[in-house]
Amino acid sequence: MQLYNKLSAAERAKLIDEAGEDRLTISFYQYYKIQNPTLFRNKLFIEWNELDVLGRTYVANEGINAQISVPAKKFLALKAQLDAISFLNDIRLNVAVEQDNKSFLKLKIKVRDKIVADGLNDNTFDVTDKGVHLSAKEFNAMLEDPNTVCVDMRNHYESEIGHFDGARTPDVDTFRDSLDIIEEDLKEHKEDKNLLMYCTGGIRCEKASAYYKHKGFKNVFQLEGGIIEYTRQVKEEDIENKFKGKNFVFDHRRAERISDDVISKCHQCGKPCDTHTNCANEACHLLFIQCEECRIETENTCSKECQEVIQLSYEEQKALRRGKQASNKIFKKGRSETLKYKN
Repeated sequence: MQLYNKLSAAERAKLIDEAGEDRLTISFYQYYKIQNPTLFRNKLFIEWNELDVLGRTYVANEGINAQISVPAKKFLALKAQLDAISFLNDIRLNVAVEQDNKSFLKLKIKVRDKIVADGLNDNTFDVTDKGVHLSAKEFNAMLEDPNTVCVDMRNHYESEIGHFDGARTPDVDTFRDSLDIIEEDLKEHKEDKNLLMYCTGGIRCEKASAYYKHKGFKNVFQLEGGIIEYTRQVKEEDIENKFKGKNFVFDHRRAERISDDVISKCHQCGKPCDTHTNCANEACHLLFIQCEECRIETENTCSKECQEVIQLSYEEQKALRRGKQASNKIFKKGRSETLKYKN
């Protein structure tokens, strides 16, 4: 029985082209006590593989976090599968603002300790004791309240290309980093301020809201469904859009444009730009913002050193990478002394 992906990204991309069918990129999450994550993971893989679902999903004792794509004609079949699972019945599915048939090219379902890497070892708070969920209209209204502090729960490279007007955007590399910073900044206002949070699809706010309630914050609110659901409601209900720029997403698209505003700049020349790319040097692979002119000039690299590396043969490049572990501890996203215009 097949319980793992057998095709390469290139092979899958070719099959998608040959099929000529539209796919939908969707995401969902649910906190729930899963007794046997491995068994649940295997069940999902078998069912989703039959529906040609692709994407990245994490399963843990605390629940599920899924970012996937499915052929549009099989969307209802997928929903029927999810509805048949008690804790996923009628789950909200966040449909991407901008579709790309190749947003994901493999099906990966992994068992993890947690569905969001939060670095927390405190098991005394109840993750289901969450903050108040707000619709787009309610969120906009609370943004206007002078008694509100709005906080972006995403990382620096996400908020850099897009965020809500007036939101605090902590300059952090991880979700865990932001938790302590926000608590420290607002420690004098646990009872007299509205703590209003948002993230991409809602999952980080779900845990953060429970954490801050556990820490003594009295008025905790979160944008239901995150930026993705907010954008859908803005369009369908003709609500004022208070989000400026792009929404960073964790698939091949890298971002969805929410407004025409370009609030960031090329990290190499300083021109207005909000297009993320990865350095072409595989030993670097740094995520940074690069305009088209710089991309051509540097051959899609982040520095002269990396540009020199990609001129080498494949074997020479492979030798340079040997023994080096490429992780966030070494190559932090958007952090490099060579990027002159990185804030």
